[in-house]
Amino acid sequence: MNSTVDLFAQNPVFSALPQPRHQELIDLAIPRKYQKGELVTHAGDIWPYLFIVITGKLRALKESAEGRSLIVTSFVPGDIFWGLAFFFDEMPMPVTLQAGEASEIFIWSRERMLPFLKSEGELSWELTRLMINRMVRANEILEEMAFQPVAGRLAKLLIDTAQEESRKTINRSLTLDEMAARIGSTREMVCRFLHRFADEGIIDITRTEYSITNPEQLASLAQVAKR
Repeated sequence: MNSTVDLFAQNPVFSALPQPRHQELIDLAIPRKYQKGELVTHAGDIWPYLFIVITGKLRALKESAEGRSLIVTSFVPGDIFWGLAFFFDEMPMPVTLQAGEASEIFIWSRERMLPFLKSEGELSWELTRLMINRMVRANEILEEMAFQPVAGRLAKLLIDTAQEESRKTINRSLTLDEMAARIGSTREMVCRFLHRFADEGIIDITRTEYSITNPEQLASLAQVAKR
């Protein structure tokens, strides 16, 4: 529980609460655990909850009419998200939430969280700021999807993933399907461009990992694609 308390104290939204109220909020939370691949809620569900990730990773998925999935964003420990019905009655979820790995979250219904939001102005302010940041990021994703070619989106994904892992190699546990879902493409296109990058000496592909051998050229691909 101490680690959970620390997580609340470090979170930009919940840290706005007076320290004595952190435990009160934790006591009101409903803990939920999920295995990798398990769904938290489906797109279209009426889900009036707000949550914080305690351990693991959740993914927000958007599916096309053809059944193709796009990973819109991911949530890691300390991240907060919500269903639209938390704020607006009967408004459905725009995305599906799925556990990307074994995960635990704390959730609150609107009824349990509303007294905090009404009594603690700083908490409401920080939640509003978080919502604005999410809107800005959603706009960036739309621009990338609309104007950035597949090669540039894939190059950016490789760079971002390597930076997250603080290394120049990427474990191949990140599958072609997952890459395709993250950049809004198909596994066939991802495979084609990965091998093109390899042929051009930008990356090296082994049985277990992708190694970035020419980070400057990979960064150039990501940048040129934005112009």
